Order: sequence, then C-alpha cells, then structure tokens
Amino acid sequence: MPNKKKIVAILSDLMFIAKIQEAAKRVGLETVFVKTEQDALEKAKDNPAVIILDLNANNLEPLDVIEKLKANDATSKISLVGYVSHVQADLKMAAQQKGCDVVLARSAFSQNLPTILRRYAEPAYETNR
Repeated sequence: MPNKKKIVAILSDLMFIAKIQEAAKRVGLETVFVKTEQDALEKAKDNPAVIILDLNANNLEPLDVIEKLKANDATSKISLVGYVSHVQADLKMAAQQKGCDVVLARSAFSQNLPTILRRYAEPAYETNR
C-alpha cells in the first residue's frame, strides 16, 4: 500500500487543530501539526501534499517561514495555504509577496476547509517535483 498523503499544519490554535484534523481524516490525509519554525522546515522535507500556515501564529514569524520554505529547493514547490484575520490586508499581501500560494480569511478557510483538503487528497493531485 502506498504511503498516505499528508499535510503539515503550522499552528497552535486548538480550535483549528481540531477542524483540520477532522477534515483531513474525512478525505484520507494524514496530518502533522507543528508549532515551531524548525519543526515546520524539518517536516516540510517529508514532501507533504500541502502546508497550512496560520499567519497569526504568535509562536513563530510566519513570513520568515514562508520565505525559508520557498527559498529551499526541497520545499519550494509544495503548495502553501495561509489564513489570516480578514482585517489584516497588509499581512495577506506580505504573505503572498513572500510566496504563499493561497491566503484566505480565517472564516473563508474554515468554511472551505473540506474542499481545500479534498483537492490535495485526490489521486490526480501531484506536486511538480
């Protein structure tokens, strides 16, 4: 049996951990949760289908994480989905400029989470590495 596709989620918000874990389980994705930049960069090397990043995480500098992930040849092509408070347009724009592939408002991310994860669970979805 092939390895199960996985996602790496960089966040510490327990509510979102539970939501992501449940949605991932429903579409057959394994989830690895990390809270630190070092852990995020290390787990990203395991070739996840997608990396989810809370741009409001207090325990790390999300923009630095994006920049390091996109600068590394081993992780630069992994899809990166960030979410942020809807009032933080500057942070959303900064994340996109650093290389975050998709940046959504927290509410939109939460509401569309099953659809977002389903996309990465589909057999046709492959990273371009």
